[in-house]
Amino acid sequence: MGASFRVSDAEAGQKLLQCLARRVEASQSELHRWIRTGQVRVNGGRRGPFDRLEAGDELRLPPFARLQTLPSAVDGARLDLPIVWESPDLLVINKPAGLATHPGTGHDDSVVTRLRAAMPPDASFAPTPAHRLDRDTSGVLLVARSYATLRRLNEAFAHHDTLSKEYLAWCAGRWELPSSLRLVDQLEKRTDRPGGPERVHTTSTGRQAVMDVTVLRAFPEATLLSIRLLTGRTHQIRVQLASRGHPILGDAKYGGARAFPRGSAIPGLLLHAFRLTLEPGTPGARVFLALPPWPSPWCVTRNDIAG
Repeated sequence: MGASFRVSDAEAGQKLLQCLARRVEASQSELHRWIRTGQVRVNGGRRGPFDRLEAGDELRLPPFARLQTLPSAVDGARLDLPIVWESPDLLVINKPAGLATHPGTGHDDSVVTRLRAAMPPDASFAPTPAHRLDRDTSGVLLVARSYATLRRLNEAFAHHDTLSKEYLAWCAGRWELPSSLRLVDQLEKRTDRPGGPERVHTTSTGRQAVMDVTVLRAFPEATLLSIRLLTGRTHQIRVQLASRGHPILGDAKYGGARAFPRGSAIPGLLLHAFRLTLEPGTPGARVFLALPPWPSPWCVTRNDIAG
């Protein structure tokens, strides 16, 4: 007789194939084959790979199937990330700059890695970021603690009218454009030379990128901007600002200076996701706020972002 498990409340709503991929040590093709040949049973019967599961459903697996071993961190291990807010279904963190959202080639440390290291051994659903921030961008990151919450957040991020993302950025030079402005561009990722690294460029054929920009503070050498994203393109803020001659300070990839002209060191990329609002403009709106940890002269206060 094969292994079996019951779908937890946190796992409810997943497709059968998704749930198996999270729980079982097997490839997608193997899982498809097991489902197709009836070697996976749900409450004693056959189900399709994309059928949704409910809490309490019993899944029975073939005799040779092996369940995934959940992270074996010490029970009650503390999450090594600054927490902005938490509830049973949602965790909001202030992601530090320099930490990737997901693990990848050359960097094992990430938000996902730390989340899984802090899971209790009996957890059935690994807390999962509902979106991502670039490695060098700091700020508010939403983490779902159940699959149902992850689905709701994914839908919100796909429809920007139900979610508002706002960033702070110090850009090079004094902003001479209108103090409140909507920027619209077409962005496309490509290499500048054969075999070279990919960069995002403004083009006439790329995907539309839209954001609203408001000046908060302006000096001859630098300007503090508040930015509301209306689309979510790769490196969107960095490219749209750089294309207008105002690269973000600390952005070596898109032309930002590495040192301030007056000698004040720049502590990395000065781009921070400071406010995220769910259901903006409604009585049930939820606002999550975290100011950047930038030192003087780059520090930002609540007075700067008031209104």
